[in-house]
Formats: sequence, structure tokens, C-alpha cells
Amino acid sequence: MDNTALEREDYMDISMEKILDFLDQRKYFDARDELLKYNAADIADILEDINDEAGLRMTVILFRLLPKDISVDVFSYLQAEDQVDLVRGITDKEISFIVHELDFDDKIDILEELPANLVNKILENTPKDERKLINTFLNYPENSAGSLMTPEYISLKPEWTVGDAMKHIKNVGMDAETIYTCYVKDFSRHLIGIVSLSTMVVSDDDTKIVDIMRTEFVSEKVNTDQEEVSDDFKKYGYLALPVVDMENRLVGIITFDDILDVMEDEATEDIERMNGVIDFENKDRGYLDISVWQHAKNRLPWLLILMVAYVFTGRIITSFEGSLSKVIALVAYMPMLMGTGGNTGSQASTLIIRGLATDEVELKDWLKILWKEIRIGALIGVILSAVNFLRVWLLDGNPIPIALTVSCAMIFIVIFAKMLGSMIPIIVKRINLDPALIANPAISSVSDAVALSIYFLMAMIFLGSML
Repeated sequence: MDNTALEREDYMDISMEKILDFLDQRKYFDARDELLKYNAADIADILEDINDEAGLRMTVILFRLLPKDISVDVFSYLQAEDQVDLVRGITDKEISFIVHELDFDDKIDILEELPANLVNKILENTPKDERKLINTFLNYPENSAGSLMTPEYISLKPEWTVGDAMKHIKNVGMDAETIYTCYVKDFSRHLIGIVSLSTMVVSDDDTKIVDIMRTEFVSEKVNTDQEEVSDDFKKYGYLALPVVDMENRLVGIITFDDILDVMEDEATEDIERMNGVIDFENKDRGYLDISVWQHAKNRLPWLLILMVAYVFTGRIITSFEGSLSKVIALVAYMPMLMGTGGNTGSQASTLIIRGLATDEVELKDWLKILWKEIRIGALIGVILSAVNFLRVWLLDGNPIPIALTVSCAMIFIVIFAKMLGSMIPIIVKRINLDPALIANPAISSVSDAVALSIYFLMAMIFLGSML
């Protein structure tokens, strides 16, 4: 974080203390004036902190003191749970005003979070055409392109001239989500082309839109999963993508700012999956908002599975108990070998899972990946093996056969772990499961068992006479 960001946070902390003091002294307008020193996004952050510190009542008071146009922007920046809390503290009339003034996509997001009885009240006071449109959007599947889109886009007709189009943009542009890309529809509302504002600006006024529009474009179906939409944004680098129904009729657009939240949610979900703590019921709630019991319930399943898996590891150790009792020095290096195997396997799986998610690698590349990871594992294994040989022999003072056992085991364990870590995500993906959910837990349990088996095999080879 740079100094500017730190200074801004410091100033906001100081302002929050001032605001809390003003609230205690009932100097509400002074508190409002202090709040208005910041933009809408920062005001939302401060209100969330005040809600945690002083409670909902004070937050509602401050929110009501804000100018109406600013209060709408601030509301759109609040977290979903804070929006719901605030809605419960203000009147139906205030709620209706906020919802009416919000951008359409933000309006849909908020209505999805509100209680059904409150949504019905808001819709009762909404114009018939808009109410029908809202109901249509609310009925799209969750996490689909339809649930993300907005109908506030610039629509052009192919027979229009550039001059006609520019006049139209001036008339409706303020209400559109973006004016940089315009969408050309035929008389049946089918999407037939797109044209950028920059193209129109440099074209003659009498040029027909049909002559400058692009007919090759990327669009999303209303039922397309939001993760696929996110992938298309990253792949093509567009600021907006059109959304069409099953008959290729344009129904809305998704802009880059809408997909940013999706990218963050998907990344968070993948991290949680990889560590076995995914919680679909509470995935929109923050860490501190989820109860201790719920956290424990989320984490227990994989821990129980892994605990059972380690029974096999224990049996391997038990079967070599007699050998270990004769060469007790072998026990000291077991945790290091098992940990190194798990770590190297996790490194490989993380890279492959990421590669599969970003299309850097494909399932058909499995042989190339395997060969590459074998070579990487061999190189890393030899270096770690050499370091460990010197440590076990010179620093720990053990005989050379024990040093050879540990160092040779290290080479084969690292190579196997790299192979395992790179192939499990591909195998899991091949059978249409989520690699992030299974890969790391599977690697940690399998690699430990194999690491011990390799270790004891090396012990029999190099320490046969001692065992």
C-alpha cells in the first residue's frame, strides 16, 4: 500500500472519530459536513464502520442527512448485509426513492437481497413497464449472465446515419450504462452488429451505421454461467458484452465493473475450495459475520476425510516399526520428507489449477505437463537431496548410509509429488469435477503415504544389514 493510500485511511479514521464525537454531542449537521468531505465510496466505508461502532440508529441518522443524490450513490457502494440493515431502519418511501434512482443492475442486486414483502411494496409503486422488466430480471437463474446484465444500453438502427446516432446518444446517453459501445438491432430486436463511439466520432455525419458496424462480435446467452462470462471478459478485454436470449434478441449488456465483483467472488470461492472451507449457504457473508459453529461445520468434512486417509500412513509406519526401532535416526527425517512432498505437490497443483482456470493449459496437454514436472521435480529433488546429504552426514553426524537413504528418498519423493500434483487436477477436470475442491486434499494424503513408502524402500536398500 502506498503512502497516499495510508494517508487517506488515516484521515478517514480521524474523520470517523470526529463524526462519532459529533453524534454523541447531537451535532448531526457537523457530522454530515465531515462525512461530505469524501466521495460516495469512502462515505459508504465510513458508514459501515459507524454501523459496527455506534449501531444502526446513528447510521440511519447520518444516511438521512445526506443529500438525496449522494445517498443513492452511497447506498450502491454498501455491502449487501449493510444495505439490508439500512433498509430496515428507513421508511418505505425512502426505500422506494433509492431503488427508483439506482442504476438498473444495482437495483436488481438490491431487490434480490431484500425480504419478499418489502420487494412487493417497492414494486407496487413502480411503473408497470419497469415492474415487468424487473420481474423478468429477478427470474433469471442466480449467477447467470441474465442476473448480471442491465437493460440500460445504447441501441441504434442500421439505417440511421452517424448524425442520427449521435443525436440519439445525446438524448439518452445520461441514462445508459455506457456510451462507448453501441448495439445495432434489426426490427425484430435481433443483435446484428456493434459500433464504437470512437468509430462514429471519426466518421462523416451522413455515413450509414450499417456501413461502419462490426458484425463479428462476442455475445453471451442469458443462461451462461457468470464464470464463463468472466473468462470472456478476461480473454477479449472488452468494457462491455451484449447479452442475448435464445433467439439472439438483445436483452441487456454486462459491463466490466459488474464482472469485477464476479471475478473476486470466483477467486475467493476457488481459494476456499482448495482448502476445504467452501460454504455455499453463507458465501456472500464476511468472515466476521459467520458464527464460530458455522466456520467449524464448514471445515470439518475435509478434515475428517483427511484424518481417515492418514490411517493408511499410520499403518505404513506401524509395519516398519521394528526397522525404525533399530535405526532410530530415521524417525527424525520423516516429517521433513512428508512435508516437502506435500509442499512440492501443492506447488504443482496450484499452477495447473490456475492454468486450467485461465486456459493457459488444456486437458490435451497432460503429457507435456507430466514430462515438464518430472524434469522440474528431478532438478529440485537433486538440489534438495545434496543439501540434505551434507546436513545429515556433516551437521547431524549420522553415517553415510543414513544420509544416502534420506537424500535419495528426497529425490524420488519430490519427483512423485510433482507428478501427482500436476496430474490430479487434470484427472479431476477430466471427470467434470472441480479441481480446486479435490486436488490439494488428495495430494496431502496420498503424497504422505507414498513418501513414507519410498523412504522405507530406500532404507531397505541402503541400510539392509542394519535392519
